[in-house]
Amino acid sequence: MKTNMGALDKTIRIIIAIIIGYLYYNGTISGTLGIILMVFAAIFLLTSIISFCPLYTIFGIKTCKKK
Repeated sequence: MKTNMGALDKTIRIIIAIIIGYLYYNGTISGTLGIILMVFAAIFLLTSIISFCPLYTIFGIKTCKKK
């Protein structure tokens, strides 16, 4: 598994995940939509931690500057 995510991309994903988590625990988003968004937030955090996004591989996107 090669890294295909750059620092900016990881940072944006982490910020989005934190915002979704805050809105969910604050009660702003709830129900099925809240659960679906929390799953996306977890996926964003996981892909940011491992610096690999499977969708990037499928679409041929690489934001990482390292070779």
